[in-house]
Amino acid sequence: MRTDILHSGAGELNYEIRNIVCVGEKLQKMGVKVNWENIGDPIAKGEQVPDWMKEIVAEAVHEDATYGYSPTRGLQATREFVAACTNERGGVQIDADDIIFFNGLGDAISKVYGFLKPTARVIVPTPSYTTHSSAEAAHAGVQPVTYILDPNHLWYPDLEDLENHIKYNPAVAGILIINPDNPTGAVYPADVMRAIVEICEKNDLFIICDEIYQNMTYNGTVSAPLSTVIGDRVPAICMRGISKEMPWPGSRCGWIEVYNRRRDPMFATYVQSILNAKMLEVCSTTLPQAVLPRIKAHPLYREHLKHRIKRYERYSNLAYDILKNVKGLLVNRTNGAFYMSAVFEEGVLNHQQSLPIASAEVRETVERLVSGSSVQPDKRFVYYLLAATGICVVPLSSFATDLQGFRITLLEKDEDDFVEIFQTIAASIRRYIDSNQTCSRCA
Repeated sequence: MRTDILHSGAGELNYEIRNIVCVGEKLQKMGVKVNWENIGDPIAKGEQVPDWMKEIVAEAVHEDATYGYSPTRGLQATREFVAACTNERGGVQIDADDIIFFNGLGDAISKVYGFLKPTARVIVPTPSYTTHSSAEAAHAGVQPVTYILDPNHLWYPDLEDLENHIKYNPAVAGILIINPDNPTGAVYPADVMRAIVEICEKNDLFIICDEIYQNMTYNGTVSAPLSTVIGDRVPAICMRGISKEMPWPGSRCGWIEVYNRRRDPMFATYVQSILNAKMLEVCSTTLPQAVLPRIKAHPLYREHLKHRIKRYERYSNLAYDILKNVKGLLVNRTNGAFYMSAVFEEGVLNHQQSLPIASAEVRETVERLVSGSSVQPDKRFVYYLLAATGICVVPLSSFATDLQGFRITLLEKDEDDFVEIFQTIAASIRRYIDSNQTCSRCA
């Protein structure tokens, strides 16, 4: 074209969680039976929405108001309900005007980073959920600035590393926290959260905190909501939604809660710019906003959530017990959300390893995909695992990290199938590490 039309951050937008679906679908056409463990959609993995919840939605569908626009910030009654829920936890107090609804947190994330000055950076965890890290990198036009989540310490943030990155990078204006964390399944207690708040206060930074999984913790852990530890010390944006918790991912319904907006005039103007951008879209989807308070206030809701969490707790322990003794692999017990991240020890993977693949067509396809030294070693393993076993996971290196490993969900409904999946992964890792062959045809 006569004029360059590419945004400087166009190359930073990548979402391997869905990219690998293209590979899986291609292999499916060749006869590979794929088990999709790459994306956190409970509905796709067989979770059933209870009838009482469906009835609430069905009743709302018969109300004319659910077919109209909502106010730009979101429905007043729903925002008041959300604010009341936050205030009941104690800590910072908010009102309905501190809440803005979006078409899912993906929409919120796009605007929260997109309306920052390009030279203002938000430091993100590594590994980091791709939607956050890619959006932050795209707004700046360069790779994300990251702080370490330590797999040797329950995936908790390395606070010294975080402080050093802030100290030596004056462009950092904010810190991203994901708690409970995706992709690691870690849950940060109150002392960790307070420490990050103190770092922000000392360095005059703001916080973005993704709490989409806040009410989904187990194994005796309790996540400390940002609202309970932040006080009036630091401005912040907290992100929440219904896609994982109810679960209703197809609703595309999420919101931000703004804490201490008036503490800093520049931050207040920044939040207003996000709201102004939402005004250009008019509003977010009305129906899920309308039913949110009715569902969460229903007497069966807590039991519904408790039942789901109990299953995730059992599955987290089953998965951990299967993978913890695999030589060359480091795993932590998942304590929140429904993901597990496993890390290969340094030097375990190389570009000579493979798994046996029965179909010559499938084998040749995978060999083409992994050819060349530029392919990350964990991505090579993931592709071989997919082709040899049909199990689709996501390479950990796609989550803005140098660590080699993979992320897998805990969403498989059938327990026998779940155990078989993880046992197959464990056996495949052992076989892959031991292979060290120059060509998969030799397997």
